[in-house]
Amino acid sequence: MLGLMQNQPLLISGLIEFAERHHGDAEIVSRRVEGDLHRYTYKEAASRSRQVANALDQLGLAFGDRVATLAWNGYRHFELYYGVSGSGRVLHTLNPRLHPDQVAWIANHAEDQVLCFDLTFLPLVQAVQGRCTSIKHYIALCAADKLPADSGIPGLQSYDAWIGQQSTEYRWPSFDENTASSLCYTSGTTGNPKAALYSHRSSTLHAYAAALPDVMSISARDAILPVVPMFHVNAWGIPYSAALTGAKLVFPGPALDGKSIYELIESEKVSYAAGVPTVWQMLLGHMKPVGLKFSTLRRTVIGGSACPPAMIQAFNEDYGVEVLHAWGMTEMSPLGTLCTLKNKHDALPPDEKMRIRLKQGRAIYGVDMKIVDAEGAELPWDGKTFGDLHVRGPWVVRSYFKGEGGDPLVDGWFPTGDVGTIDSDGYLQITDRSKDVIKSGGEWISSIDVENIAVAHPAVAMAACIGMPHPKWDERPVVVVVKRPGMDVSKDELLHFYEGRIAKWQVPDDVVFVEAIPLGATGKMLKTRLREMLRDYTLPQT
Repeated sequence: MLGLMQNQPLLISGLIEFAERHHGDAEIVSRRVEGDLHRYTYKEAASRSRQVANALDQLGLAFGDRVATLAWNGYRHFELYYGVSGSGRVLHTLNPRLHPDQVAWIANHAEDQVLCFDLTFLPLVQAVQGRCTSIKHYIALCAADKLPADSGIPGLQSYDAWIGQQSTEYRWPSFDENTASSLCYTSGTTGNPKAALYSHRSSTLHAYAAALPDVMSISARDAILPVVPMFHVNAWGIPYSAALTGAKLVFPGPALDGKSIYELIESEKVSYAAGVPTVWQMLLGHMKPVGLKFSTLRRTVIGGSACPPAMIQAFNEDYGVEVLHAWGMTEMSPLGTLCTLKNKHDALPPDEKMRIRLKQGRAIYGVDMKIVDAEGAELPWDGKTFGDLHVRGPWVVRSYFKGEGGDPLVDGWFPTGDVGTIDSDGYLQITDRSKDVIKSGGEWISSIDVENIAVAHPAVAMAACIGMPHPKWDERPVVVVVKRPGMDVSKDELLHFYEGRIAKWQVPDDVVFVEAIPLGATGKMLKTRLREMLRDYTLPQT
């Protein structure tokens, strides 16, 4: 017997329609490439999104055609999120931090038809446009009077002029909720990246789950600053969750330095921010020397890579900001877990609460997870046993775009490539990437643990731990360190700093000081590149 309820498809257009109808006066503020602040409402955003849909119709784009963006977090990008996907096309957010060769390869692989870009990225577009064989239309995200006179891009149009001539009337089409909505390529460090092709259903369910109180806890009472880029896994779904709830959105545009972020948080009374550790490191680095405080910021979600304990403590103890540790990946839309405490944890001493907060958190409803051994047998949730993390759920990838890489699933589960433990309360702790785990004398050493201790030292700005070949123990850990400007620490001092903080056999064998640690397009440390840098390095004899 079937239930007797209405069957309306879960579509991204439904989110912006709901926002317009039920909290149309909520504000969206954007720092633009032009340098000024732009303000308008969800109602105005919905109207301009319909103009985007009409403009795509006029270009003759077919249902399912890809529209690419090379853009910062801003209101025009937000309109494309809804105008492109809502009209049945696929939004493809390109990562502008990639090498031009990668951008061209990805655009061709996606068969993008249109490219919308911020003028910041005009040199990148100029470098790739001759090689992007499928792109027929180039749109600069600017007003008509800001369009470069001689861009070298054939037929370049101003976005505001392009949509400005269109009607604000448009009936969003209804279609199968499993239809593709958006496309995001992985930041793979070896070989060509693969793409996750999200659906309207998966994106809407993800937005709904992300807003839950024990997840991102997004509400109409929040002013949210997504520093995590809209070109990286849809800014963790915040542009969708904010529309769903009516939260004020504050988009930072291209200015991601500590001073600019701090000023925006204060001027727009931001209560909630989301980003990767490297950005928050710049923010705290700007604030601490001059004794600045937050007047409205209360929560921040930190993900993308493991958040150092010292950063969580600094936010909490020095600034009164609760850090919500998150974990996910492109193939998961991206949220998998988020760390909020349970009621029974309220009475715990502060240090025990902190030990929980350092974990990546509990699975969000919609995500199931398990850890398995090398033979695929499920391992216990005892908080001690390490295993390979597998996940499944309605916003977890089933296969990659165009079938690249074959079937990625193992018995219906997606192997994440992460290694971790799960405790009896369901809290996940990522201890390493499977390719980065250090196996010394048959025992595993967590590179994340080694890194976290190093960055707790006041003279250390950044640290990466890698395993180096050893004749007796197979591998031994070496920590690669970037010092803070104007501060110094010796190898012996830093190794001494590990004493009492980690088991003796897990203490690194050596410290290598470098000017910079290579970072990927999403801010993650590139350990493959680091190993190449140290290919002539040999461990000290002991």
